[in-house]
Amino acid sequence: MEKHYLSMLVENRAGVLSRISGLIARRGYNIESLSVCATEDDAYSRMTIEILGDERTIKQIRAQLAKQAEVVKLKELDASEAVLRELLLIKIGVQKSEIPEIVDLTQIYKAKTVDIADGAMTLELTGKAAKLDSFTEVLKPYGIIELARSGSSALDRGAVSLRDKE
Repeated sequence: MEKHYLSMLVENRAGVLSRISGLIARRGYNIESLSVCATEDDAYSRMTIEILGDERTIKQIRAQLAKQAEVVKLKELDASEAVLRELLLIKIGVQKSEIPEIVDLTQIYKAKTVDIADGAMTLELTGKAAKLDSFTEVLKPYGIIELARSGSSALDRGAVSLRDKE
């Protein structure tokens, strides 16, 4: 099983996300991550779906998605030729004496401190999944109060666009 990243331009209408995710779920496939956002054109949304599967499975999913009227353009991204990023917000328990240690860790990982409260710190980090996983592991001894993590967002490198040859 390999990670596959499907990037789509879809019509920006109510119910599209539900239909796309439902199509994948009905066929028994699990979405590892899903990111949906506005684009430079209000008529479209961009969906990035990360799915674990073999080549045959992904081919079937791509064929089914391509048949959907709301899907304007669909492309499987090559992870080595795309910019892939996730966002992590993580709140940890912290004593005042531990703050310098945490600040050192944020500098190493290039994370940002977004909130400090009595007994807690909230940190923000963007990057590849492995970097976010590593940062989370390093922070576990401090006590993770809660975390929120986005799905993968991705764009092809260079001047290539999903809108090309539309």
